[in-house]
Amino acid sequence: MSQLSADDEVELQSLLRQLLRSVDDRISGAPSTECAEEILLHLEETDKNFHNYEFVKYLRQYVESSLGTVVEDETKNLTRGDGQHAIGSGHDTLIHAVTRRTRDSAEYQQMMHTLKNTMIMVVESLINKFEEDQMRKEEMQQQHSQSNNQYTDNCSDSDSSFNQSYAFIRQEQLQALAEKLDSSKPKEVRWEALQALCCAPPSDVLSCESWSSLRRNLCAALTDPDLSDHVLQFFAKSFSSSPLNVTREIYTSLAKTVESSFLSHKLSFPTGSAVFDINRPEISRLLKQIRLMNDFQKEVTTFWIRHPEKYMEEVIESTFSLLSFPHEHGSASPGTEKALEPIHLLALLDIKATWFKKWMHGYYSRTVVLRLLERKYKSLIVAALQQCIHYSDSCERFTNDSTDPGSAEQQDTGSDQRSVYTGKELEYVFFVHSLCVLGKVLIYTNGRKLFPIKVRKRKDPVSLTDLVVIMINIMYQHPQPRHSDPSHTDSLSPSGLAMEVLWMLCERTECAAECLYQTPVIETLLAPVIALLNGQQAKLKSPAATLTLIADVLARIANTDRGLALFLYEKNLVLAHSERTFAAHVTVQFTLRLLDKELSSLSESDTSHTLCGAFIFVCRQIYNTCEGLQVLRPYGLHKAVAAAWKKTSSLSERVPTPVPGATTGTSTQELQNMHIWEETLLDSLLNFAATPKGLLLLQQTGAINECVSYMFSRFTKKLQTVGSRRKMLSYSNAQLHIYTQPHLEAAQSNCSNSLKGPQFGVQVTCSRAPHLWYRGSSFPNPADCAAADVSRCEKFGYGVMVTQVAATAPGVVALHSSGFVRALVVELWSVLECGSEDVRVVRPKPTPMDPIDRSCLKSLLSLANLLSSSQSVWELLGRQPLANKSEYTLREMPTSIPDLTDRLIAVNSDAKMNSLFHYEQSHTFGLRLLSVICCNLDSFLLLESQYNICSMLLQSQRENVTELDASEGEFIIDSLSVERNHVLVRVSVVGGPSERKLPPRALQEGEEPYPWPMFSSYPLPHCYTLEPSKVHVNSPDSDISAFLASSKDSKDEESWMEICRRQYCDFMTSKPNILTGKVLSDLLEKVVAHLSNSATECFFSPAQYKAEEKSVKSAALSSVEQLGINTCLRYGSYLKLLKEDAVNDLTQLMKHVKIFLSTQRVKTTSELITQQDGYPGHDWLASTVFLIMAGDTDRSLSLLLNLSSLLISAFIWPARIHASVHVPVEVAESGITPVYWCTAHYVEMLLKAEVPLVHSAFRMSGFTPSQMCLHWLTQCFWNFLDWTEICHYISTCVVMGPDYQVYMCVAIFKHLQPDILQRTQSQELQVFLKEEPIQGFKVSNYLEFMEELERSYRDVVLADMKTIRNPVE
Repeated sequence: MSQLSADDEVELQSLLRQLLRSVDDRISGAPSTECAEEILLHLEETDKNFHNYEFVKYLRQYVESSLGTVVEDETKNLTRGDGQHAIGSGHDTLIHAVTRRTRDSAEYQQMMHTLKNTMIMVVESLINKFEEDQMRKEEMQQQHSQSNNQYTDNCSDSDSSFNQSYAFIRQEQLQALAEKLDSSKPKEVRWEALQALCCAPPSDVLSCESWSSLRRNLCAALTDPDLSDHVLQFFAKSFSSSPLNVTREIYTSLAKTVESSFLSHKLSFPTGSAVFDINRPEISRLLKQIRLMNDFQKEVTTFWIRHPEKYMEEVIESTFSLLSFPHEHGSASPGTEKALEPIHLLALLDIKATWFKKWMHGYYSRTVVLRLLERKYKSLIVAALQQCIHYSDSCERFTNDSTDPGSAEQQDTGSDQRSVYTGKELEYVFFVHSLCVLGKVLIYTNGRKLFPIKVRKRKDPVSLTDLVVIMINIMYQHPQPRHSDPSHTDSLSPSGLAMEVLWMLCERTECAAECLYQTPVIETLLAPVIALLNGQQAKLKSPAATLTLIADVLARIANTDRGLALFLYEKNLVLAHSERTFAAHVTVQFTLRLLDKELSSLSESDTSHTLCGAFIFVCRQIYNTCEGLQVLRPYGLHKAVAAAWKKTSSLSERVPTPVPGATTGTSTQELQNMHIWEETLLDSLLNFAATPKGLLLLQQTGAINECVSYMFSRFTKKLQTVGSRRKMLSYSNAQLHIYTQPHLEAAQSNCSNSLKGPQFGVQVTCSRAPHLWYRGSSFPNPADCAAADVSRCEKFGYGVMVTQVAATAPGVVALHSSGFVRALVVELWSVLECGSEDVRVVRPKPTPMDPIDRSCLKSLLSLANLLSSSQSVWELLGRQPLANKSEYTLREMPTSIPDLTDRLIAVNSDAKMNSLFHYEQSHTFGLRLLSVICCNLDSFLLLESQYNICSMLLQSQRENVTELDASEGEFIIDSLSVERNHVLVRVSVVGGPSERKLPPRALQEGEEPYPWPMFSSYPLPHCYTLEPSKVHVNSPDSDISAFLASSKDSKDEESWMEICRRQYCDFMTSKPNILTGKVLSDLLEKVVAHLSNSATECFFSPAQYKAEEKSVKSAALSSVEQLGINTCLRYGSYLKLLKEDAVNDLTQLMKHVKIFLSTQRVKTTSELITQQDGYPGHDWLASTVFLIMAGDTDRSLSLLLNLSSLLISAFIWPARIHASVHVPVEVAESGITPVYWCTAHYVEMLLKAEVPLVHSAFRMSGFTPSQMCLHWLTQCFWNFLDWTEICHYISTCVVMGPDYQVYMCVAIFKHLQPDILQRTQSQELQVFLKEEPIQGFKVSNYLEFMEELERSYRDVVLADMKTIRNPVE
């Protein structure tokens, strides 16, 4: 297609004209012809619609048809061969080469020549047509000037608008037009001048010397009904194509003109149900003018920041001056009419005050707005506040009025437009606008400073709290919705508007603190609840719907720390008998009454699942925190929810399977609602697992398996529906713009049909308000509920909850049975072994430098969370042999932790190696996971006893040498050998941060990249053990020894312990190193004996133990216990505390302890592995006491027996309280230790209050402090602290009290805060805390901090520790 026909020329002419019309505003606004040319040249860069123009599409098609064959031939020629230009930078080279050759071709030259000649003819044709049109237009104007009575608007004719854009006008002509527009001139002359002005480029008009007089005359013409529309047309054109320094003059002039019109006309509207016609000429004209102003208000925010602030300030001030129109004038008859103000018409056009919201959005304009409101125009806020108060006061009377404001519109629902409004509707529109303005003002600090505000008919100024109470009262008085569709929500209903403002306040911390977290607000919200609890009738129009909204707000308040404190710690409510109580108590009592359906004041329909679920959700915000659970626990809410779930579950099981054609008594909708209610109760129970003690309560309900299964189903469903949910959210938040026959939606909640605006193009914007779960008359889908809970309340997903559940034996069993563990293993295997190799690689992936690739990090952290606790490892791996198959198929995928161990960790055969696509990377991952697991000593002992992990690793090291047959071959240094060496040192050497040296995993620069010696047999090289700190075995001259010797015959038990604690604190702060060796053993022996002989301190029954020598000899220790003894002996030998023959003494002690503790345990029927065959793991406290006593079996046993009668033994001695007879049978069989549900629970609670940054870091990482506390305390800080600090931990807890175990953990987290924050950012918090020792921590340095915690929290912590005999009541 090298030639263009005559038809093509005609088409090109039409397309070019269409293009120029599309860019008419850009060209006409150009100050010169050169600028217009520049705009056209750069149109592709500045116009997003450039490629959608038909002219551009035509040219593209013409170029393609002319040069398509050339491009294809050149591409084939250049790529003929090995295809070197297929990808990467070669692809760019190919494009440049093809482009260059195409431009050099004859076809290209021919195409350009034809196109150029054709376009020249097209442009000449357009110019000729322009001249003809101009002459024709002048003739028409002459004919018009001879006619005196016809005034028509043809200046916007579509065909001539293009030509008018180029009708340049001289300064003399503009001066003449300005004179003709003078108000003294005849109307015909002024009309002609306006016609000419509308056809002139706005840039020429606005830059002329006579613009000032011209603008003045144009504003005067606005008051003339026949000229107003033409002036508005010119102003609109100027607004769209002129800079702010000019348009602000037009805007301010327009505002002054509108203001003067209101002053001169003194308009009014009738009150009540009388109608007000907006088609009256003077009203219609003002509406159009205010509509243009409103359009400018909403658009000006996009560009006024590029201009001086004074321009913006002029626009804002002129607007406020107009809106602060005097509120009283003489024309309105008292009682029957009210003054019509500019704000009424503006509210009709922009009911939700979009203009004000945009002005308040940016700091640049918000500062000016709030400054002007404070200094000059506070009357605007006063008027808005007055309107809200007026509506609130008249709300009850208005909603009970026999005359329905919507009845007049219901009679004519088929009309497409509407021109009359009642007085009530105008007042309501003003109220909506005022409420939206106030809501936006309240969320900013300087906006809140405008309060308190003095208003009419109120003695005291209205404060922020008063305003919130007013909004709550408005919410209370909303009428019952008449819509049968439960999904219908009226975004302009009073309750909906009030809720929107309350939601905005809840989302901003400072704003909520000043406005919501106040006693009057909580009193107002809970007043109906208290009335119902007292058996009274609540003064509500629709109790169920209103109470649901109350619960919505309460849940949002309780979801913040400050709001939760208001619920828990402030007695601000009067419940009965003038007794003040806490909001949390009122809420939980009301929830329990709803669950039991014991509220006689509410009908059966009002006590629906929706309302009940809403208040359970409020309680959930309380009980999913440690401090909140402490308050709600006595009410037994977990039992009530579990009972309701069991009842609902049994009912749903009885429902027969529906048969096609058969009639059933229960509808499908009822069955669905029952299923939804069941899942909602499960979800509420599941949230008890957010805290350690809550998990124990959940386990006691018997619903933990169902809850975890529900959580896993929600998790998988969320992954499947995330795409569709995003799409739904995008629709629900979309804005609705109505341009043709626009409608003013909404008046009141009981007005079902829309109010419709005037015929000119008013733009109405409305947005559906966001709402919480339990909204409306039907119960929500639990999928949305779960999603809302995860995203809003569980801010970091289910990660924390899964980790909390995985820390316990019953929890991890529930996770395994739900399929969660299988899904985790399969996902890991997919990432490691089933990569995207079949996808065409355009750019190769970088080789990972870290031991674990970032793509696998998530799986590593998930498995670290799952296997953090030794209880979890025992349940998942205990008694589970490895497959060790002779052959593995490539399609064989592991589905359990034993399978994963067999395939990734115990890679001890060629069959396993060959079964891995990525042997080195996958095995490295397995070794890395093994390292994390083995940080827990009990987990390592289990793996070693079952799988001989150390022997397997040593054998692999022996085989990883340069010369396999030679006896002295050198080790090959690779990622696997380095990782194996690290794991072997970690599990073979015991000690704190200054007692052992772990080899790094990274190589270093230089001639020797890995200077750490590798080994393939024991003993280890000495470089991995450091010189131990000196232990003061004998210090007879110390003051504490003197105190212990002088107080042997002391009679006053209490004073002796007080003196001992004081002496202990003094020595810990001044000479902590003395408290080791014999001094420490004497101190512990003396204190424990003293406390066990005290009637007030002896918590459990004294030990009655006399073992026969025969029974001790016949007692058998498990392989785990024997490995633990070997570990203890190695550590004792390293510390030089034990003799060489100490193995028999320690074995004797462990047998005695085992026999004694077996008499203290219940006979369990639990299927948990950890509840069978005694304590799962090694008794690390007994080993620690043995080392403290320097290997003396008798002294160690005596100390342990005396210790067993003290409360502290339940917490520092896990083996002693395991399945103990001293706790209820249900708790003993639960498999959850008091160290977890008590100590760790309070550590989390105190961290939130004392070290909030650390608490937040754990929440963000999906890890929990309770898991680390359980890890540290179960093995007595072995491998985490040096021996001296371990001794100080034991002595501090024994001497100072059991609650010091909690304070000790809090102090450690406080010490680690910088590292925790850093590791959280790099997503390695779990691995860091488990693998790294606690560097630099000394108990003596933090003893003062622990004493401060004791003064603040002992009453709560120690009191709860003493409830260990009955922890779930």
